[in-house]
Amino acid sequence: MLSIDPKDVSVPKIHGYLLGAIAPRPIAFASTVDKQGNINLSPFSFFNCFGANPPILIFSPARRGRDNTTKHTYENVLEVDEVVINIVNYSMAHQMSLSSTEYPKGTNEFVKSGLTAVPSIKVKPPRVKESPASFECKVLEVKPTGDQGGAGNLVICEVVMAHISEDILDKDLRIDPYKLDAIARMGGDHYCRANGDAIFTLPKPLTTLGIGVDQLPLEIRNSHILTGNDLGKLGNVEILPKAKELSGKKPTNQEEAHTMAHQLLGQDKVEEAWQILLYKW
Repeated sequence: MLSIDPKDVSVPKIHGYLLGAIAPRPIAFASTVDKQGNINLSPFSFFNCFGANPPILIFSPARRGRDNTTKHTYENVLEVDEVVINIVNYSMAHQMSLSSTEYPKGTNEFVKSGLTAVPSIKVKPPRVKESPASFECKVLEVKPTGDQGGAGNLVICEVVMAHISEDILDKDLRIDPYKLDAIARMGGDHYCRANGDAIFTLPKPLTTLGIGVDQLPLEIRNSHILTGNDLGKLGNVEILPKAKELSGKKPTNQEEAHTMAHQLLGQDKVEEAWQILLYKW
């Protein structure tokens, strides 16, 4: 295990470790205007949602590590306290990346990237027509975390109008992650795409009280075959199951039982896995 004190390494070094490990990160494609009305569009992966009542989004146009200069987005929100945060999907990836080029101040990245500016309803900055979801926001506060290169500037925003494309909704009018086809930032030049096998379901244990891994029989907890995910699934039952007569193939020893259970748990067949593990050969 590599243990690092941030004070002992350069800013670029710790920056690389942070962004490589804290991933994937959603992308805030932020459109802003300055006091002259010049439009700016730029992506930021220091971004997330921090509440629903009121709906709060926060992103950070950090100070540049190489020369401690600030970004146009940061300067704009100090002049005009409004922003539209547009969500980026796979079909916009290269245009989004192009917009991150450090063009001179006053350059309209909508024009440079070929994306379409659509007037907002409650704020001055336009939204991105191609975006599957856009959030018009009022900036509540801009909170610097430092004054040196690499320091963050937390732009705390309240959503005042949301725009969701019908193309990404399911029959119940919920956002379908497969239709959203979002991308997220990894470390360096890497991104990831939230689609296909990258998406999986994991029901939240809100209505049940799992017994926990600590309550599993010792031979199961100490298995060299069952994984941490396997143990998590087994520990999510409310009571330790009782053994039942097996109708199919029966394990002949503990190693075979654990192998069979591992395969069943990979298919989310938790009850069947438990019966294999409880079988007395």
